[in-house]
Amino acid sequence: MGEIGFWLNGQKVQVAGVDPHTTVLSWLRQQGLTGSKEGCAEGECGACAVLLVRPDGSGSRLEAVNGCLLLLASLAGQEVWTVEGLAQGQALHPVQEAMLQGGSQCGYCTPGFVVSMAAEYYRKGREQFDLEALSGNLCRCTGYRPIKDAAYSLGQPAPHDPLAQRLTQPARAVESLEYSPKAPQPQRFYRPVSLNELFQIQAQHPSAKLVAGGTDWVVEVNQRFARAPVQIDLSHLPELQTLSWTDEYVEIGAGVTLSEAERWLQGRIPLLAEWFPLFASRLIRNRATFGGNLGTASPIGDSPPVLLALGASLVLVSAGGERVVELEHFFTGYRQTALQPGELIKAVRIPLPLLPESCFYKVCKRPMDDISTVAMGIALRRTSTGVVEAIRIGLGGVAATPVRAYQTEAVLLGQRWDESSLRKAAQVLKAEFKPIDDHRGSAAYRTAMLGSLLWKFYTETQEVPV
Repeated sequence: MGEIGFWLNGQKVQVAGVDPHTTVLSWLRQQGLTGSKEGCAEGECGACAVLLVRPDGSGSRLEAVNGCLLLLASLAGQEVWTVEGLAQGQALHPVQEAMLQGGSQCGYCTPGFVVSMAAEYYRKGREQFDLEALSGNLCRCTGYRPIKDAAYSLGQPAPHDPLAQRLTQPARAVESLEYSPKAPQPQRFYRPVSLNELFQIQAQHPSAKLVAGGTDWVVEVNQRFARAPVQIDLSHLPELQTLSWTDEYVEIGAGVTLSEAERWLQGRIPLLAEWFPLFASRLIRNRATFGGNLGTASPIGDSPPVLLALGASLVLVSAGGERVVELEHFFTGYRQTALQPGELIKAVRIPLPLLPESCFYKVCKRPMDDISTVAMGIALRRTSTGVVEAIRIGLGGVAATPVRAYQTEAVLLGQRWDESSLRKAAQVLKAEFKPIDDHRGSAAYRTAMLGSLLWKFYTETQEVPV
């Protein structure tokens, strides 16, 4: 199949002969839709934001995503809206009108802000504007106060609003896809809609690049000109989109986006609720998945420390069946995992009951939307007399892989949760790992942070005197 069809701003379009590595942003600008801008090509600035129509119960919703990290081929059969599609002829959209009242100066970032703001404007059940919807949209000159004012000035969509009416209808059904542009480009792009179909494709192309949300892979495509002869889009596999809560564990499908997991959990896992806002931005979380973040096996990935502290395990699946591997045994080396050929992550399982006290710490150069220098997830249960009954400490940025601090946990287990025990544990923790020096921080700095973060958690778990 050498053609891709999708809906752009309400109109069906057909695209042929386009390289499967082409991003939505690049293609839009080639078509003269230059409202979307390229500021960073790695999903950090939001100037490229576009809107996807996604399923939401009996209707649909708009999700703002980074156009620079979205492959055009993945849009096949889907519906996308750009900043140009929001206006009705010469009549500006209410969000665009609001931004004109002081929220735009040079205008470079304005389209991205408008797109993210529009997604929140149409959010079902919205009573007031959630500024988190604008995380990942960076302004270089206007300043954020006028943009906040514009957001807070928005009312509810009018009953006759075309997009509001569109969202009462279901999202378009997505079918399987095999796309290959015309010669001389031999690359192939597949989008299976079942695991069985995926395994058949993998049998033919065992070295194919698996793509979940694309928020890691497409950065490599943009900035390092990475190319794969065969790409397989996993974003529409129903077997990876599961969410379930049992008496024994919570299971989150590997293909569930972080935003969707956050909405579904509604704070019921406090450690994840604390962590979600610190993972990149809303634009990224609308595409990023647990499976993708774990599958990259980065030693500074943010999800492993949290999931290690939660005692998570992974459900791995292949054509031969399923197996469960504890997350602490999943990472086997730098950027290496226990995945066998033809195997992928199907789901993350978090055991119940949860340890009652927990926290996540991320040491980085800026509080939000940054890569961590050191990350720590920690969960604790104490007896009524203050003795440590269970503790798990997950770390990132201190070794070639994400790690559990087994020696430190052993020092604390069975001891009173007091300054004497913490003093010993902090010394063990600082000696347990040998971090490296890099541009994010020195080994000495990382080591010092380990002890400091443990003390910080101890301080925060003390009862406040009456």
